[in-house]
Amino acid sequence: MDKEKFEAHLNQGRNYLTHLLQNKTTVKLNVYENTISWFKVLKEELKASIEILKKEINDDRIRLRFVDRGDTEAQLFIGSDVLVFNMHTNVFQLPPNDYNSMTSYVRSNPANAFCGIIRIYNFLADSYEFNRHHDVGYLLGRIFINHENHFMMEGKGQLEFLYRDFMHQVLNEYVLKDIILRVSIHALDFDLFTPPYRTVQKATVQDLNALAHSSKLKTGKRLGFKFQTEQKIN
Repeated sequence: MDKEKFEAHLNQGRNYLTHLLQNKTTVKLNVYENTISWFKVLKEELKASIEILKKEINDDRIRLRFVDRGDTEAQLFIGSDVLVFNMHTNVFQLPPNDYNSMTSYVRSNPANAFCGIIRIYNFLADSYEFNRHHDVGYLLGRIFINHENHFMMEGKGQLEFLYRDFMHQVLNEYVLKDIILRVSIHALDFDLFTPPYRTVQKATVQDLNALAHSSKLKTGKRLGFKFQTEQKIN
């Protein structure tokens, strides 16, 4: 390749790189900033939901506590459970084979497929209270939010199908209130089962000595699961 052709090749590459930075990267930054904004709103709604419950519940033994863990995490202690709301720091594109990627909303503007993700996990409250770092938590739902506030949700129970219309759904405070209520109910209905005997029939002296601090005997509410798309975009 002679010098003139090489310079033309470099210019073409720089132009494409500039296009990516001005378009795709800008969209991702907008999505990320928008997701941060909505996560702040979510934390306010979590705090408000606990204050409402405290007025209704007079039993001091029942955990009702909101914990702000910074820009990307918040915890809602409710009864014997804790719901952990975690905002992913990356932006993802909806898989091309996903139904929502095939709608006119995304096809007319592929940038609409880029989303921030807020994940909701369910742990036993004791796992956090007693620093049982090996205990297992479960993913209850994921909220996908794009730069225009359109959203969809994957979830368990009613949330599996209730908020799937990415093309028409726009996120607002009332939707967040509803999601908080539904995941709280699901968590409390999702009871602790006795682990299979074979999984707990052996323990070391170290395991038992550690029970008062950080147990290595795993505790979880059920056997775990992953959403079908978990491997595709995480």
